[in-house]
Amino acid sequence: MALKITVIGTGYLGATHAAAMAELGFDVLGLDVAPAKIEMLAAGRVPMYEPGLEELLARHVDTIGGSTGRLRFTTSWDELGAFDGDVHFVCVNTPQKHGEYACDMSYVDSAFTSLAKVVRGDALVVGKSTVPVGSARRLVGLLPEGVALAWNPEFLREGFAVQDTLHPDRIVVGVPEGPAGETAEKVLREVYATPLAEGSPLVLTDYPTSELVKTAANSFLATKISFINAMAEVCEAGGGDVARLAEAIGYDERIGSKFLRAGIGFGGGCLPKDIRAFMARAGELGADQALTFLREIDSINMRRRASMVEMAREALGGGFLGKRVAVLGATFKPDSDDVRDSPALNVAGQIHLQGGQVTVYDPKGMPNARQVFPTLGYADSALDAVRGADVVLHLTEWREFRDALDPAELAGVVASPVILDGRNALDPVRWREAGWTYRAMGRPTA
Repeated sequence: MALKITVIGTGYLGATHAAAMAELGFDVLGLDVAPAKIEMLAAGRVPMYEPGLEELLARHVDTIGGSTGRLRFTTSWDELGAFDGDVHFVCVNTPQKHGEYACDMSYVDSAFTSLAKVVRGDALVVGKSTVPVGSARRLVGLLPEGVALAWNPEFLREGFAVQDTLHPDRIVVGVPEGPAGETAEKVLREVYATPLAEGSPLVLTDYPTSELVKTAANSFLATKISFINAMAEVCEAGGGDVARLAEAIGYDERIGSKFLRAGIGFGGGCLPKDIRAFMARAGELGADQALTFLREIDSINMRRRASMVEMAREALGGGFLGKRVAVLGATFKPDSDDVRDSPALNVAGQIHLQGGQVTVYDPKGMPNARQVFPTLGYADSALDAVRGADVVLHLTEWREFRDALDPAELAGVVASPVILDGRNALDPVRWREAGWTYRAMGRPTA
């Protein structure tokens, strides 16, 4: 008989995981304390933009005709208990504490406390939230005796979450020693039987290592991004071309070419808060010196936003007052509507606060951007955004901006054809041939 699965927390991670588990053939019940979110999911709609997720959800939600009916949602812990699940995935948020670097574990603690009241004695609880190392050993104490706990970190990339869940590049499972760990491994091998059969590797480890994998991976990616951005600063000082530099070092297989595009840096709901929480936890453990380099990584990243503001100021002759600035992109990355800690929106906001008349266009992030910065101007298209602009800033590398924009058409409506490429993603030759002054971070001006 197929396992019955619950997913606790139906945000970005939980909604994707619930839909994917139904796709893999399991009966799934998703729980969240937010009624509006549950109402949307139960109708087959998602509260965020993620390519392919809404279609996957609609294929399985039991209220939609023609679906498999394997997926439903609730706000009731009693209903979750009556569902009698075999495996309970905890996917709640772990944000940064207000005014601190440390991780806020209150949502995780609340989920475990509530689950403990209704969980079956021989069930398996699986943590997927990104937590400080040492959390699992504490959290297992909140569960009834006999209930096993495994830690199975997520590695979702926004824009590729469905692919990453159904066809993961690795499955990491942290389990305790002894029979409980053996049982947990057996159950999770059954849960992930399809991707394991396709060749996804399983990394079986202990609790602390499994908790460290996500933060270590994000710290490495953040380091690589900030490294090439530091090289962009040196290129600007010394007259080099960071794009050519990245190409040259990327051929070294020990380095690789991914995440070597200089620009305004990283943002979103994971990398910034994860590296800060990692530093905070290392300090609590007395290993703070091991991660002091992450402070400089964070500093470089934030500095690039200020550098883009200064580049725009320079392009406008020294000031923003009375100048029209078009910003292409509001989300922290393409194929997402997520504007959390978005470098693009941060730059737009800084320029606006310094007197610039800023108009933003983003293919998917406009509603969320309006909530964060309601005082900015917003346009319905890239063409409308740049109309009358004294400078255009390209700050999120949407395919629409890279491939579909016509530089000649845009040049006909701007006040001044100056574009600053904050992502080093546009073709300089194409834009310059259309009459634009093209500048990018860490690259020659001509």
